[in-house]
Amino acid sequence: MRAITIAEPGGPDVLTLADVPDPVPAEGEVLVEVAASAVNRADVLQRQGFYDPPPGASRYPGLECSGRVVAVGTGVGGWAVGDKVCALLSGGGYAEKVAVPAGQLLPVPKGLDLVDAAALPEVTATVWSNVFQIAHLRPGETLLVHGGSSGIGTMAIQLGKAIGAKVAVTAGGPDKLEACRELGADILINYREQDFVEELRETTAGHGADVILDVIGAKYLDRNLDALAVNGRLIIIGMQGGIQAELNLSKLMTKRAAIAATGLRARPLEEKAAIVAAVREHVWPLIENGTVKPVIDRVLPIEAAPEAHRLMESSTHIGKILLQL
Repeated sequence: MRAITIAEPGGPDVLTLADVPDPVPAEGEVLVEVAASAVNRADVLQRQGFYDPPPGASRYPGLECSGRVVAVGTGVGGWAVGDKVCALLSGGGYAEKVAVPAGQLLPVPKGLDLVDAAALPEVTATVWSNVFQIAHLRPGETLLVHGGSSGIGTMAIQLGKAIGAKVAVTAGGPDKLEACRELGADILINYREQDFVEELRETTAGHGADVILDVIGAKYLDRNLDALAVNGRLIIIGMQGGIQAELNLSKLMTKRAAIAATGLRARPLEEKAAIVAAVREHVWPLIENGTVKPVIDRVLPIEAAPEAHRLMESSTHIGKILLQL
């Protein structure tokens, strides 16, 4: 089969399409013939040499895919050759075939194109596990999403609105903010021109955000605490703004706030399977009835993986970038 390989860490041009051996599904796995994968920030970090796959995972990048089941390993029930699926991966999505633990498979939602389904697994699993399972966002609360026009951001907006929350977003320009507004965002903050703490206080009558979903990390830590409501929950899922910051414990205690920092890729199989099962139960019906949709900036051929990574690093896209096999 063909796969995107990384001979050595470096810029986008180290991504090379090469012939490699086909994977073989182990016990509890299925083999998926990939229709499309999606580009995530983690893929960029892996390419740069900063984020190796967990032990036993494919060395090829790609944390999600869509495609068809072409083989079923021993001990797998509920899936058959020919099923149209999408999958949460620990790696290997940038390839013509990938072996997937059965618990990380999802059926392609009814009415959705097979290629477009590749935009769903990582963002739905990330948003559902963090915003709802950890932060317990409730109807009527305010959710602040940093990077509202990203793949994760566009999904968080829609799921937040679907449960009856007020959604605030930060984004870096009018086009991105307009895309967020069209998805249902109530409070639009241009982080290049506005202070999100002040804007949030003003638009919520001083209440702040009950839940903050943050991809920035250290750079925003203190300001996120300022933006939190009393009893607020800050969920950190990215480190685009650095990894070390000073935490004001007095401010945290005054707010009676909670901070959680999570990752998805290296979680045990049983934890990922539980998240995927919850996504299938709670999110898939919203996709199938049209309440929630994947937001896709563009679909590029797998040969254009370097271009896709340059686009991701430019942060000029809105939603997901897909690679079609």
